Amino acid sequence: MSNYRILNTRARRVDAVDKITGRAMYTDDFQRPNMLYAALLHSPLAHARILNIDTSRAEALPGVKAVVTWREAGTVPYGVSPARYDETIFCYDKVRYVGDEIAAVAASDLDTALEAINLIKVNFEELPLVLDGLTAMNDGQPRLHDQYKNNMCAEVHWHFGDIEQGRRESHIIRTDKLTSKMQDGAFMEPQSVLAEVDAQGDLIMYSSTQAPHYVQRTLAMALQMPLHKVRVIKPAVGGGFGPKASCSTAELATCLLAMKTGRPVKITFDREQVFLHSRARHQFFHTMTTGIKKDGTLSFLDHHCILDGGAYASFGIATIYYAGSLLGGPYRLKNMKYDGYRVVTNKPACGAQRGHGAVIARALFEVQLDRLAEELGLDPIELRLKNVMEAGETTCNELFVSSFGMREALEAVRDSAAWQTKRERAGKTHRNGKGIGAACGFFVSGAGYSIYRSRTYHCTVITKVDEVGGGVLVQSGAADIGQGSDTVLAMITAEELGITLDDVRVVSGDSKLSVDLGAYSSRTTLMTGHACREAAQDVKRQILSAIAALLSVPPETLDLKDGFLVSLAGPLDISELRREYLREHLGFTDLPEGPQLTFAEAGRIAFLELGAIVGTGKYKPPPLGGSFKGAAVGTSPAFGCSAQVAEVTVDLETGRVTVDKITGAHDCGFAINRTQVEGQMQGSMMMGMGEALMEQIQYDTKGRIVNANLAEYKIPTALDMPHLEAIIVESHEPHGPYGAKEVGEGAIMPVIPSILNAIYDATGVRIDELPITPERVVAALRTGGK
Repeated sequence: MSNYRILNTRARRVDAVDKITGRAMYTDDFQRPNMLYAALLHSPLAHARILNIDTSRAEALPGVKAVVTWREAGTVPYGVSPARYDETIFCYDKVRYVGDEIAAVAASDLDTALEAINLIKVNFEELPLVLDGLTAMNDGQPRLHDQYKNNMCAEVHWHFGDIEQGRRESHIIRTDKLTSKMQDGAFMEPQSVLAEVDAQGDLIMYSSTQAPHYVQRTLAMALQMPLHKVRVIKPAVGGGFGPKASCSTAELATCLLAMKTGRPVKITFDREQVFLHSRARHQFFHTMTTGIKKDGTLSFLDHHCILDGGAYASFGIATIYYAGSLLGGPYRLKNMKYDGYRVVTNKPACGAQRGHGAVIARALFEVQLDRLAEELGLDPIELRLKNVMEAGETTCNELFVSSFGMREALEAVRDSAAWQTKRERAGKTHRNGKGIGAACGFFVSGAGYSIYRSRTYHCTVITKVDEVGGGVLVQSGAADIGQGSDTVLAMITAEELGITLDDVRVVSGDSKLSVDLGAYSSRTTLMTGHACREAAQDVKRQILSAIAALLSVPPETLDLKDGFLVSLAGPLDISELRREYLREHLGFTDLPEGPQLTFAEAGRIAFLELGAIVGTGKYKPPPLGGSFKGAAVGTSPAFGCSAQVAEVTVDLETGRVTVDKITGAHDCGFAINRTQVEGQMQGSMMMGMGEALMEQIQYDTKGRIVNANLAEYKIPTALDMPHLEAIIVESHEPHGPYGAKEVGEGAIMPVIPSILNAIYDATGVRIDELPITPERVVAALRTGGK
């Protein structure tokens, strides 16, 4: 039984009422007097040199208030990683993909802005295209950026242990490949931006972003403004999943137009622009050679990977590292070699998306484990159980796992899904179109280091008690993008102060409130949760110290519980404090009675003694990293792990795959809110299922997206949703608040490989290209693909 009043329960989300009643304000809901509307000019060509830009006709159009190109914006390079700044606000020398931004217009209404965009004339000199990530590095290919020789913007070469020794020890060695397609985040809310300049000359931008802090820094740098004069506010956000984690031209251009016109300016992407901006899942080309001993012990992994990242680096330098580093767990693997290459092509830039960098690599490795188990005659789950790491172990690439419920998660899905019974039944009616497959996953609980080099705290939280007593305000820069981080912060604060959730108000997502690196790498519960708890404890200490001094008792004999000040050392005489409080509230009704001070009384009296009761909290990870180049990427104060079993039905005539059920178990350390943990797991299952079966961005031979809408870019709907069973595993993470760690991204890791393995169980054929469309299944059935 839980020792907590609020934590580890199914408390209602603090934003639930606003969202279900329509009161929640998203960026596009905001209006301002004299507001202008912006539009962007996107390149119609995938690769071309810009010869001339003529904006005169657009500027002359009635209602147009400003037109900006690189001449007004400048050419300050920016991007995600300082080591790979390769973007400018607008293209000035050449365009590198269909959709690359050339100019922006601000006008009195959107129709006029769009008409003005069509009046801008650009002369181009078309250049040869690079559309194939596999051949982008070949000699003789057109070069997209002068700084990227052979179109390679990042490469990683790691060798841990002794691969050759691993080969010699192997009983079975096999090589397999898996290829994916670029995918979109498919969030419901398109990117939206509203920018204005206040009377003091400060730039204020509202944006549907995941990372106000990083966006603030990019705006200040690219627009050449002092950091303290730039403020980024995140209203309600309708999903992010990674593509909203970096600064965009839409944000920069809207701010520039607001600065130029002196009026508020707003832009909201249409769905095609969401696809053109992208910054979503890369295309991956993975090849893995894995060895295993006779007893089922893994002996080595030799991994080669090429990532097609589109036209710019974005998060790609991190992506290529994650694609290799996160295969170090969750299994004991002494010998691992990784060669990764991230290339640029004439397509929209890719970035971070849920399970950053590691999803497709995990899929291939887990499929390989099933194939090796089959060759050895072992049950796939038993093979995994034989190799799983335990808490306190370190991976071959120096990642320390301080808590690890991998074994418990595997056993939970095996037992919950009646694995043995279903495997036996499948064996008797083999290849009847019904199949079951298993897989595991491993992911970080927050990146160990900030994107820019700094000793900065990763987050700070300020908690303030209302001077009148009773209520508490929590201020945080954290970005709640739908995952429920505001609810987590409210629950932690209420638990620490012994008050109800209704007495806590969380204000977040504002770069002026506090530092927080943002909603990415599954970091908020562990990191911001730590800072939030520390701030609440600071408040509690101040209140108890003030009251203890007035009552002449040691502060350690007092506590705050269930809305009251309680004594741990016998009855207290609170009569004088009660009289003072009542004197202040003559005429009020529902005044406190009874032998204990209420929290409202204690908070008010503490204010009378000390002034404002403000608690502060902060967090940054302990020193992390290994002894090799690139060791910082993949480090984390904790690691989550998960196991899933998928059950499918395959129509052997049409190739259509139906996922009947997914059973998942995830080690989240400790579930702050059990409903939210299950929701994150179920969301990962659905997102992973979509990426496995249907999601792919399609291009024509000119580099144009041909399915840039949610009618032709297929994602799962409620009609596709299988039964989802979410099992919470709690291993108590020593570095997490109350033992909590990630769940937001790690639960997507096993989805694709569990479905791939289930399809093989159902059909006897292997699929080595994603998504698993009916056409690919039928083709594999015809050729007997293994």
